Amino acid sequence: MSVTSARFGQYPAPRRVLLHLSDTHLLAGNPLLGGRYDTAENLRRTLERVERMRLRPDAIVFTGDLTDLGEPAAYAALRAAVEPVAERLGAPVVWVAGNHDERPALRAGLLDGEPTQEPVTGVWDLGGLRLIALDTTVPGWHHGELDDAQLRWLVDVLRTPVELGTLLAMHHPPVPSHVPLFDILELRDQPRLAAAIAGSDVRGILAGHLHYSTSGLFAGVPVNVAAATCYTMDLALPPEEVNGMDAGQSFHLVHVYDDTITHAVVPVTGAETADFFSAAWVERMSALSPQERLEAFSRKRPR
Repeated sequence: MSVTSARFGQYPAPRRVLLHLSDTHLLAGNPLLGGRYDTAENLRRTLERVERMRLRPDAIVFTGDLTDLGEPAAYAALRAAVEPVAERLGAPVVWVAGNHDERPALRAGLLDGEPTQEPVTGVWDLGGLRLIALDTTVPGWHHGELDDAQLRWLVDVLRTPVELGTLLAMHHPPVPSHVPLFDILELRDQPRLAAAIAGSDVRGILAGHLHYSTSGLFAGVPVNVAAATCYTMDLALPPEEVNGMDAGQSFHLVHVYDDTITHAVVPVTGAETADFFSAAWVERMSALSPQERLEAFSRKRPR
C-alpha cells in the first residue's frame, strides 16, 4: 500500500474530490486592490499551495468575483495563472460569475464565448456527480437574483437525478450573515430557489461573496462558503467593526462520499508543520492490522 492510498477507519475513500476557491478579485496590471492587497500574488500563493497537495481533483471551482472590475486584461491574467495548474492536475475549471464580474468580458475571456449579457451557467458531469453553475449576478448591481428563465432551466435540469447527486455553485450564498448591512448584498427572493430545488437530488451549495468561511442550511441543503484568496474579513472584531485584512486566505477541499460531503478549510500559509505524521509513520501504520493500529495509536500510555 502506498502512502497516498493508505486509509484507516470505517469510511471508504471519497467518490469525488473538488477544490473550491473564491473571490480572486484580479485587476488589470495588478495594482494593489484598495491600495492594500496584492491579489495576483495572493492567488499565486494559493495555487502554489494547491499544487503542493499533490491531488488529482475532479474539478476546480471558482465561485465568483473572479475580477474586481470586469476588465478583459484581468480575465486574461486569471486564465494564464489558473489554466496551467489545472492542466497539470488534470482537472476542469468551473468559472462562476460574481457581482464584481462583467458577463460579456467573462464569457469572452474565460469561456471563449460571445460577449453577451446572458447568464453564465453550465452543467458538468464529474463521473456521476453533477455540478451546476448558476449566475446570481445582476448587471449594474451588487446584490444577487435568479430570474425566471434561469430557475426554469434549473428545474428542468434537476428533473433527472444522477448517481452521486448534484452540487450547485453560485456566488451569493443563501445563508444569513451576522455582519451588519451584508443583507443589502445578499441573494434576493430566496424562496423561489428553495422551490426550484425542492425534492431534487441537490446535496450541497458552494458559494463565495462573503470573504470568510461559513456554512449553514438552506431549504434543508447544506451551504458552504469559501473565503477569498484576495483578502478576508476579520471576524474577531465586533460585528459592526468587521473589515478586510490581508491574512486568513484559504480555500475548501471538498470530499464527496455516498452518504455525506465534507468541506475542509485549507489555509494558505507559510507556517512550518511538525513531522510526527511522516511518510514513515504512515507506512508503519499501514503494515499493521486494524486491531494492532488501535493498540499502537489509540491506547493511552503512561507519561
